[in-house]
Amino acid sequence: MKTLTIDEFARQIRTKQITAVDVLEQCLERIRTEDPQLNAFILVMADEARREAQRADEELAAGLDRGPLHGVPISVKDLFDITDTPTTAASHVRDGHVAGSDAIAISRLRRAGAVLIGKTNLHEFAFGTTNEDSAYGPARHPLDPTRSPGGSSGGSAASLAAGMALATLGTDTGGSIRIPAAICGTVGLKPTYGEISAEGVVPLSRTLDHVGPLTSTVSDAWHFFHTLRGDTVLRPLAPSAVRQLRFGIPRKYFCDLLDPEVRRSFESSVDALRSAGATIHDVEIPNARFITTIYVHIVFGDAAPYHAAALETMPERYTPAVRMRLEMARYVLAEDYTRALEGREVLRREVDAALSGYDALMLPTVPIPAFKIGTATVDLNGSKEPIRNITLRLTQLFNITGHPAISLPCGKTSHGLPCGLQLVGTRGQTDQLLHVAAGVERVLSV
Repeated sequence: MKTLTIDEFARQIRTKQITAVDVLEQCLERIRTEDPQLNAFILVMADEARREAQRADEELAAGLDRGPLHGVPISVKDLFDITDTPTTAASHVRDGHVAGSDAIAISRLRRAGAVLIGKTNLHEFAFGTTNEDSAYGPARHPLDPTRSPGGSSGGSAASLAAGMALATLGTDTGGSIRIPAAICGTVGLKPTYGEISAEGVVPLSRTLDHVGPLTSTVSDAWHFFHTLRGDTVLRPLAPSAVRQLRFGIPRKYFCDLLDPEVRRSFESSVDALRSAGATIHDVEIPNARFITTIYVHIVFGDAAPYHAAALETMPERYTPAVRMRLEMARYVLAEDYTRALEGREVLRREVDAALSGYDALMLPTVPIPAFKIGTATVDLNGSKEPIRNITLRLTQLFNITGHPAISLPCGKTSHGLPCGLQLVGTRGQTDQLLHVAAGVERVLSV
């Protein structure tokens, strides 16, 4: 079964070629056959989803049309509260928790008529990029179950790429939407910081947490984004004309450590856009070498107080690797945290400056393709790089600065593993970034 896009679903359900119930049942069948191997879901909400799909069909038949997401089966990262449903954060620390109300993002999806099909697996408390450290076992890549789908929204990306849902809701603190999107070959959008409410979402770092969608196309991301923002009047996405676009590539630091096949896919994308008439120049982020230090001190400084009580009373309930990182987080000093926030302002100004005169920055999303589960390090340019560090390397800056960023598929390796192209826009202009991304997608999909 080819996974329908949201646009295709919307068109076909309104011309009575399909029903919400039929498409939901196809997704549930895919979950039944594929998820025992992929482990993308922590909870499948089949009965409730069937009621929602039936209601969606009845509403359309009665003339009530809630918009592009009406009847669309959507999976949800298990950090979001859904009324009367556990929010596990993939951790036994939260055993017994049941949400008393919907997260704001969930309320907006419901109002748009979306069908919530289930809650997806993730790296415990979203504190990792491999999805290996989960109380429910690792999620696995749909193209090769021996490989990671990326993280922390790995179950979400796997559910979409495997056709278990038509779109999925994730979070992104250092790349947790864009990393699995790139690795699984989907679109992943991190909007401008604060643009989408994170109320009712288990936090990792309230300073850096973003809520956003993973979808099959940029147009689907546009519909999902506007729904999450609470917009009630939705319009189609108009792709920008690539020949009128200007891109800046921050090659220094960001292109220093790349897998050869990721580099080839990136440069082929650059060449294709240049051939289509885009103007492309190199730009620089002068203090890029401090990104990791600033990021770690902010994330650790935010995570430590949230987890302090649980670390004292039930440390054994954490997975060992996540517990170790949280124990380390306790030793971040207030002065280090304050200095990191000052560094954030420096980096924010530098990204603003790099964007000056350009429609978007352009760089790879992840330096490596999907890696084997259990991989600790990867060799790049003769250097052994820890998996966590290398997967975060190209995405975490834009959590620090709050700029909107999107990952698009941009080719595959010789082994058929997807690569991602990342576009970064001006703060507060996620809409404009999506117009640009749609134009780029049109060129790259030829």
